Amino acid sequence: MADIEKVRNIGISAHIDSGKTTLTERILYYTKKIHKIEEVKGKSGVGATMDFMDLEREKGITIQSAATYCEWKHNVINIIDTPGHVDFTIEVERALRVLDGAILVLCSVSGVQSQSITVDRQMTRYHVPRIAFVNKMDRAGANPYKVTEQLREKLGHNAHLIAMPIGAEDKFEGVIDLLSMKAHYFDGDNGEKIRVEEIPSALLEQAKKLRHDLTEAMGDFDDEVAQLYLDDKEVPEDLLRKVVRKATLSLKFIPVMIGSAYKNKGVQLLLDAVGYYLPNPSESKNEALDQDNKEAKVLLESSPDKPFVGLAFKLEDGRYGQLTYMRIYQGRINKGAFIINATNQKKVKIPRLVRMHADEMNEIDSASAGDIVAMFGVDCASGDTFTDGKVHYTMTSMHVPNPVISLAVAPKDQAASANFSKALNRFSREDPTFKIHRDEESAQTIISGMGELHLEIYIERMKREYNCEVIAGQPQVAYREAITQKTDFAYQHKKQTGGSGQYAKIGGYFEPLPPDAVEEYEFVDEVVGGKIPREFIPSCDKGFQEQLKKGLLIGFPVVGVRAVLNDGAYHDVDSSDLAFRICAMTAVREFYHKCKPVILEPIMKLQVQTPDEFQGPVVGQINQRRGMILGTAPVDRYAQVDAEVPLSQMFGFSTDLRSITQGKGEFQMEFLKYAPVPRHVQEELIEAYLKKKEAERK
Repeated sequence: MADIEKVRNIGISAHIDSGKTTLTERILYYTKKIHKIEEVKGKSGVGATMDFMDLEREKGITIQSAATYCEWKHNVINIIDTPGHVDFTIEVERALRVLDGAILVLCSVSGVQSQSITVDRQMTRYHVPRIAFVNKMDRAGANPYKVTEQLREKLGHNAHLIAMPIGAEDKFEGVIDLLSMKAHYFDGDNGEKIRVEEIPSALLEQAKKLRHDLTEAMGDFDDEVAQLYLDDKEVPEDLLRKVVRKATLSLKFIPVMIGSAYKNKGVQLLLDAVGYYLPNPSESKNEALDQDNKEAKVLLESSPDKPFVGLAFKLEDGRYGQLTYMRIYQGRINKGAFIINATNQKKVKIPRLVRMHADEMNEIDSASAGDIVAMFGVDCASGDTFTDGKVHYTMTSMHVPNPVISLAVAPKDQAASANFSKALNRFSREDPTFKIHRDEESAQTIISGMGELHLEIYIERMKREYNCEVIAGQPQVAYREAITQKTDFAYQHKKQTGGSGQYAKIGGYFEPLPPDAVEEYEFVDEVVGGKIPREFIPSCDKGFQEQLKKGLLIGFPVVGVRAVLNDGAYHDVDSSDLAFRICAMTAVREFYHKCKPVILEPIMKLQVQTPDEFQGPVVGQINQRRGMILGTAPVDRYAQVDAEVPLSQMFGFSTDLRSITQGKGEFQMEFLKYAPVPRHVQEELIEAYLKKKEAERK
């Protein structure tokens, strides 16, 4: 078992096509975990080690985050290679939730792209220190200085190069380490032989200037460095390394490395940097909530002697049943031991404990704080906390974005319906952004997710893994409804039947929540003088919420509502929970249209890269789809178009983009916000909804 100070839990995240999986492949090669390098879209058809799903190898993208571990210069590095595509954003969320450090991979030509911004935001959300790695230095147009500038401007980071390229594009030969001031060349067929020499005289001045800038930046983090800088004295390598580490861990600085994973240059220096600058598990701040003490926050210690606490962050259906990936935060566990699921208090035995290397498993007998392991045969959900029973802690779960697109699905062949249900149950347990519900009116099964590709992949997986062909309906956008005007309400519910009747009376007002409100619904109780007994107030809240689940314009949930209750009356005998709930529901129905409701639609952030000559048609295509162009910028012989476009208009965009750019255009899209639809679109949507209701009645 490695000393905890030598353990690094890191994730590799980036925009799609920045070379994450290629980089991981090189790391595994140099740390002798694999003996032959495979490419993501390799001619051998084998595919990269970490992309072990058939679908990943065919499409050349990463769909699931994959875990592995390796050793480099006495350090044990647990790595999670995450997808870059925004549709699989939950894989990045859950990886960053359990990691201590990360490598943000950026393309030396494209620089900071839309998905880099999302990934960076996720890293910030989980307070993950990171190293930026400017990859693809061998590509035409490679410019690490421009990328570092973008890290400062677009992401607002204090970023500085700690390495410098020797040449660039097809003349990229090696990397200068600005701390040791030595040039590193990577010889041999796969760059495995490192040759260290003095810095070429032509580059010495520039290297000195960059080191000078770095020293100046480090002066903010350490008085000794600041003093040496002011006295114009050389800062020793060891001191500078120590301060770069301190600055990186403070989350106020990002060291920038460079290289070309594909051309086998600079990866070993990046591995050194992981050891030098990223935290070990004991340096990360991990909190749990003590359920025995009103959910008070408790700081977990990365010590094997403390009571055991672990978080199940990812589930996978393996050959031998459910495989549960777990990060151990405190204590230790042994094979065969019993642990308790803090969510449901169930006691479970660990039959097998393994370390994962992509889809290979290496059996182990025990694991302790700081480790990332996998267990077999443990039934749980993603995000469950496990303890040894000595403490009653739970870890906070990860942030799960809401789905933005839905499809009605059904098995083609009734005989496959058992497999169909099995597949849906498994996928929804593994992926919290993949939601399933049954539409009672149309009796259809609806699946919802983060984008077209997300749902497409799951439909394809049902066919391959469960032998179940699926018929999918038209994609449906997750609209919302909202009120725009404050409206007073007063409603009395009275029903007389044999025996005791029902009586409830309520008054108050509905108003829209401010645009920056975090919650989608707020209930305010301003009833005084006992006009409504205290026990019936929650029933009113329930009634409002129940009715707001389905708006009266097109039947989608109503968001951004504050319901204020300030008046009412009751009857000693006839008032009940049910009476007040029905009264609140009917009040929403009666007064909804006076609140001037509108329909909201999901607006997507769209980024298109296209050769310059197709910029006009691409902008035209976006305008046709009710898009709003935010800006266009030249990026290395390509034009980049940024826009905001309604999701409902984006179906089939990839096909159209391919045809107008001769297959050379690429786009990325992610959810941005909800915004009201134009009036004519609202009228069309309401008309279509009423027609559908009419057809269902017949």
